[in-house]
Amino acid sequence: MSAPQERTALTSRPSLYTYALRLAQDRPDRPFGGGHPLPDEPPEPERDGPRGKRAFAAVEAALGPLLAGPDSPAAMAELQRLLTELPVHDGPLVGAVLAMTLDDEAAARAIGRHLTRTGTTRRPVSVGLALLRRLGEAEDVPYLKALCGLRGLFSLAVAALEPLDPQTAALRQLDARISSPETRPLVDALLSGDRREIRSRLIRQPLGARTIAPEPARWIAEAVGLAGLPGQGPADPRLLAQVGRLLARMASSRGTQPELLAYREATAAFDALVRRAGALPPTTEHAVVLLALALDLHSGQAHVLPWRDGQREQLLDELGALVLSPEWAGVVLAEPAADAPPALRRRAIWLRHTTERVFRATDPPGRLRIEVAHPDPDDPGSVETRFLLDGRPLLPESFGHGPGGHPDHLLDRGALTATAEPREVKLAEAWCTEGCCGALWVSVVREGDTVVWRDWRRPGIPPSRTRAPEPPAYRFEAAAYTAELARATGDRGGEWPGWTMARLLGAALRDRPELSARWGLAFSSAYTDYRNPDTTVVTFVQRSADGTGRWFTWKLADDGRPPTARVADALYRLAEEDPRGDA
Repeated sequence: MSAPQERTALTSRPSLYTYALRLAQDRPDRPFGGGHPLPDEPPEPERDGPRGKRAFAAVEAALGPLLAGPDSPAAMAELQRLLTELPVHDGPLVGAVLAMTLDDEAAARAIGRHLTRTGTTRRPVSVGLALLRRLGEAEDVPYLKALCGLRGLFSLAVAALEPLDPQTAALRQLDARISSPETRPLVDALLSGDRREIRSRLIRQPLGARTIAPEPARWIAEAVGLAGLPGQGPADPRLLAQVGRLLARMASSRGTQPELLAYREATAAFDALVRRAGALPPTTEHAVVLLALALDLHSGQAHVLPWRDGQREQLLDELGALVLSPEWAGVVLAEPAADAPPALRRRAIWLRHTTERVFRATDPPGRLRIEVAHPDPDDPGSVETRFLLDGRPLLPESFGHGPGGHPDHLLDRGALTATAEPREVKLAEAWCTEGCCGALWVSVVREGDTVVWRDWRRPGIPPSRTRAPEPPAYRFEAAAYTAELARATGDRGGEWPGWTMARLLGAALRDRPELSARWGLAFSSAYTDYRNPDTTVVTFVQRSADGTGRWFTWKLADDGRPPTARVADALYRLAEEDPRGDA
């Protein structure tokens, strides 16, 4: 198709906004969250152009003059043609718009509105939505709602809608993304608007770590008006517990972005829940909810919410007074019975250790505080290392896309030990891996009597993710730094037997490589099973001459014996038997 023919074809098509409105009227039975396909698009140009930084530069060079130029019909038509033909992949195209400097925001907003409302193909409308994601105002909401109904534009439209109308955006997300039989009845109740049914479904909704991820938890919180629920009528312990569970799920580091920090009513929801927490009966389940929130107020995302002066400390004081009261102390400080099932022992250990750490710790705070955290005893794979610098958690403010590294690497293997030779250390990684959504790296070096954390790197964070300011260089007195590393490494109070087994067995196999080498293997790692934290997983690799490898995995269940005895048994077996037979 020639340029004039293509221009005629584009201008003769209805705008995608008009198309979306027509579909919503003609097919009201379809979901309004990304349920309708886009119309047939004109043939796309080859996308073999530049990638990465070169693609961003190409997009900025093409768009910059037009975004700063006059808003005339001819200029808009030319912009739509250019965007349709630009030989750059869609991701860099939208990413460049999200990242580029906009000197004249009013002009850029006007162009975003023009493209969003009149664009006839996906790419120009996508660029318009990216501009409105940054610059949208209340008058754009009806257009964004309509475009949310188109499958190919849903993610961009709902992202632009969220800061302007978070409740509607959450409903759109839930409708489009949630299909599980456990959660869909709640979504359908929310879409119906029946408040009695919403309340009933919310009370019955499973909200554990294995059923609700952090992002859907925030959508539910936005859609139900979570902050207002605790104060509605007589205190209902079932509803209060669900409010706490949703806050705890949003605070989880298993998400790829800090969902609790994105929830605009988080401080109000915390305040309302803690104010009525005394209505909760002192049960183990309720203690887990309250202590998960207390731990997050202490060292997680909740710590860095926009609190009024002294508000966070007051909430912690109120939670501490409650859980240390005679009615609750027997629950949170109970010793697990010797014959208790492993899961109950693990939960009792967590309750007691978290209570002691958050409410009874007497260690004087220093500039650096390192803590090993397991925020929820039933949250698989969430053991992490947290860093408090000058009293504030480092990771939520400087990264936020995943948990701190495992203490096995950062502490037990000495990754944070400072020497005269700078050492680059990965402090945190996105839950979906560094290659997907990034990581946080720092260089650790000792300079005389001082340890310095400097040269921060955050590779891999997509342009669509919020980038926090880069941390400054931190300087620590070397003796205090070494003492804090030793204290944190020796803090084993929160370990359950499976974790202790993995730590001890991993250390033994690293110290004795000949045990696995005897069978042509190399020890790789030891950790607790993702789905069953009471099972220890050991992995070995067998390298081939061409550099490829075959992996073998041992799974060692907790049989009730002390971890030291189980480690000795595993080492004996490895010395006598080829582990590939049981792997």
